[in-house]
Amino acid sequence: MIDGPRIAPRSGAAKQLVVFLHGYGANGDDLISLGREWQALLPDAAFVSPNAPEPVPGYPAGRQWFGLTFRDPDERWRGVTKAQPVLDEFLDAELARNNLPPSALALVGFSQGTMMALHAGLRRPALAAIVGYSGTLVMPTNKEVATKILEEIRVKPPVLLVHGDQDDVIPAQALFVSAQGLGSLGVAVEWHLSQGIGHGIDGDGLKLGGTFLQKAFRGR
Repeated sequence: MIDGPRIAPRSGAAKQLVVFLHGYGANGDDLISLGREWQALLPDAAFVSPNAPEPVPGYPAGRQWFGLTFRDPDERWRGVTKAQPVLDEFLDAELARNNLPPSALALVGFSQGTMMALHAGLRRPALAAIVGYSGTLVMPTNKEVATKILEEIRVKPPVLLVHGDQDDVIPAQALFVSAQGLGSLGVAVEWHLSQGIGHGIDGDGLKLGGTFLQKAFRGR
């Protein structure tokens, strides 16, 4: 079972759960600070940022949801598919820990964590919202497999995608491709392109993410 740092709800009783999914080579400590930034907006939310299940080869302090060689066009697809059960097990356990229903959950990802949030989130029984920073919707290259994805989609939570226009790790074009892909699946998508920002999260993106979750939880 994966695990990571937590922040208890400011109000004392959890009514929502926000789970941060970090990027390749980082760990749970990388995003948990977002929870402190959002506590004023989300006083009833418990925050947790699990460490991904695999160590990064040659860098044991870093974790990965799946390995990357950049030689296989389908390695991301196989990666998110393989890692989904591990993430689902953690999410179910964390909801039970906080005595919350599945619909009280929101996923917030960065980079590879966004890939996981979008893949796993749309295949769960219920979800309040997904916020994805600097990532992409992972799709298989096989068109026959891709056409069957709609059958896998169990929920269609509101999604916010935020990307830097100067991102040289996952180009900004991924934002528009992902938004289009999610739209074709019937998912309501909002997006924001951060000007002058590379592979990271700026103040505007942070504020947008927090207010997006606040609205999503209020509408639940």
